[in-house]
Amino acid sequence: MKKLVISTSVALSLLFSTVGVSMPASASAQEIYATNGHKFVSTAQSYIGRVTYRFGTKDPAHLTFDCSSFTQFVFKKNGVNLPWGSKAQTSFGSRVPSKSQLAIGDLVMFSVSKPGQIDHVGIYVGNGNFISNTKSSGVSITSLKTGYWSTRYITARHY
Repeated sequence: MKKLVISTSVALSLLFSTVGVSMPASASAQEIYATNGHKFVSTAQSYIGRVTYRFGTKDPAHLTFDCSSFTQFVFKKNGVNLPWGSKAQTSFGSRVPSKSQLAIGDLVMFSVSKPGQIDHVGIYVGNGNFISNTKSSGVSITSLKTGYWSTRYITARHY
């Protein structure tokens, strides 16, 4: 039986070509992840001021979402299927070990109701900020470093 050996960069190029990302075969995994991350952020930012928040809702036709259906919608626009629910999205991708290792496009998870319980999700945009859909602000960019969200951060997931 013959074995097929594929280099990491070629394998990643093949993988990401299925989600609509074209990268040269010589691209590193880091370059591919960065490209996806910027696409997620760009897509999310294009909905600032256009989306209505409603808990438990996923209505793309009327641009009405809760936090996790918004992240699900943004990733789907870029060819990536996420489950619905902020807690369910913690099973997606790989765990980011610490805030200092966040990369653009990572999912960031928070606890807003019960301490330690994940019940909000957003997308890391860089420079200590993330974008998410909330009842009070709709889709907006907020700081992870100070204020309300700084003490509610729980974990992050990297695609």
